[in-house]
This record gives sequence, structure tokens and C-alpha cells, in this order.
Amino acid sequence: MNQLVDGEWRTDTYEATDGDGAFQRGETTFRNWIVGSDVHDHVDAEPDERFTPEAGRYHLYVSYACPWAHRTLLARSILGLEDVIDVSVVDPWRGEDGWQFSPDKPGCTPDKLHGSDYLRKLYVEADPDATCRVTVPVLWDTEEATIVNNESREILRMLTTAFADLGNEVRLLPDDPADVVRVDEIISEIYEPINNGVYRAGFATSQSAYDSAIDELFEALDRWDAHLGENRYLAGETFTEADICLFTTLVRFDQVYHTHFMCNRRFIHQYEHLWPYLRDIYTTPGVAETVNMAHIKEHYYTTHPDVTPTGIIARGPDLDFEEPHDRARLVGSPPMPETTG
Repeated sequence: MNQLVDGEWRTDTYEATDGDGAFQRGETTFRNWIVGSDVHDHVDAEPDERFTPEAGRYHLYVSYACPWAHRTLLARSILGLEDVIDVSVVDPWRGEDGWQFSPDKPGCTPDKLHGSDYLRKLYVEADPDATCRVTVPVLWDTEEATIVNNESREILRMLTTAFADLGNEVRLLPDDPADVVRVDEIISEIYEPINNGVYRAGFATSQSAYDSAIDELFEALDRWDAHLGENRYLAGETFTEADICLFTTLVRFDQVYHTHFMCNRRFIHQYEHLWPYLRDIYTTPGVAETVNMAHIKEHYYTTHPDVTPTGIIARGPDLDFEEPHDRARLVGSPPMPETTG
């Protein structure tokens, strides 16, 4: 796979699987924090005095196709931060030169800040000697002219906390610090078997690595399906960051992961509780407009030639994410008034 090495773009350096054929996700490299006054600021965060929450100062680079970038788009929309943080959207197709800007393509934008052709140029501007993968999302500081952070979970937390006073009244974390700890635990619990599990299955190069990923994935899906039979949301009554983190995987599952990544033991729409849960979140105000299924499907089916070498985009299944659900019968309410029942 491709990455920067000492600031130079290389196409022959990064190995995505280990010696046993198991997918290994690389670490993100820019891990600075914007820490505001909210009581839910990440307890382990070390604030950098260079970075303070200000409207119009920061810019978000995303792909509609990427579930990690989608987390940040969802939070930005639900929290009412659209006028606080602008976005640039890359092309869903990613070739040998990495994420690129194709402003003439539907749903894409130019690099609004720098006019760059490729996202990697931002990484080099932030660190001329960068040795890392070039990933989305990227949170850019226009004042310091550098990348603040490119780790989706940390950007999500910063949007929830540091920018809390700049958006609407919605909160994506509970008031009780102990409950915030539980949200973090849930995010960690769903990450390896589900969020990363679909990739572990799809990019496995040995039968044993694939089998292990599939077993863990569907055991976790079964577990959370049962949990959601009695709870409206992952953390109980409150819609939180944890639900955002699960949603971005679930909404891609039947259209992409089931077929492209061979996660075909079961569709999400065949689950008794996960399917209405998915529709419940999709119909929450601020969510549907962040889901670009055309970008999602184009990216996965055309960008991984080692998985689908023909680049043919699968057409199904035909799902209605706005089909009425019965989740309102459970205790709890969405972050904003419901639009459907």
C-alpha cells in the first residue's frame, strides 16, 4: 500500500497484513488536542496552547465513503457546527496517488484552503518529513497552518466537547462522568470486532485470519442486537458518540461489507433489532444528509483491486432506510426531535 516516507510519496512500503495473513491497521500520526471548557473533555488529553476552539478557524477534510471520516461529519451535523467548521470532500475513488480532489465530480469539492490536487500535500505541509499513511478525516488549523489531528475518535470527541459552546444544545455524551466512561468502553468494545472487524475479514489473506474475523464480527453483532432489544441506544437511553461509531459501519454493511468484504453470514436488515436501530438513527435529523451511498459504493468496489479487481460496483440490495420503525417504544429519545416513527 501507499504512504509518505520522509515526505516523499511511495507505493511500495506499507504492508497491510502480517505474516499470518491478518489485517493490521496503521496508527494515525497527528494527535494534538483542542480542549475547551466542557466537563467531558478527554481526561487523558494534553491540551496544546496553540489550539483553542474558535468558529471559522478549523477545516475538516473528509470522504463521504470512509466510515471513520463519516463519524466526524455526523457529529458536525448533529451538533450544528456546519457554520463553525467548513469541509472539503475528496473523490471517493482512491488510486496510487492517494486521496485526490475532483471538484467537478458530484458530491466532491476542491481543496478549499490550498487548492491542492492530493490530500498528501497537506500532510507534507504540516510535516515536510512525514512518514505515515495519508488518511481521512483530517482536522486542519488555518491559524497555525498545520494538521491538528487525523484520528477519527479523537476528532469526534473534540467536536463533542471543545466545540460544545459553538453549536446547538445537543450533547453526545451523558452528564455523569461515570456514564462517559461507559460510552468510551462501548466504543472500544465495538471497534475491534465490528468497526475494524469488517476490514479484518475483507483484507485477510489467509483462511484462518478471515474465519477469526468473521466469527468475532457476527458474535459481536448478535450480542448488540440482543442488547438493542431492550435499549434504544448502545449506552441505554441516551444517543451518544457510541451510536455514531456503530452507525457508520452498519449503514455500509449490507451495501458493501456483506459482499465486497465477504461478511455474508447475515445482512443487517435480517437482524430483529439492529435493522430498526439503524433506521432510527438514519431518520434522526442531521444524519441522512451525511450518507452518500454512491460515494460509499464507488470507493469500496473500485479502490481495492486486490479484493475486487474488475471494479464492478454491486447494485443491491435495495434498502429503505426511512421505513418506519418502532424504536420509540423503548425508553430514551433522539438528540433532536424525530421525523418518523
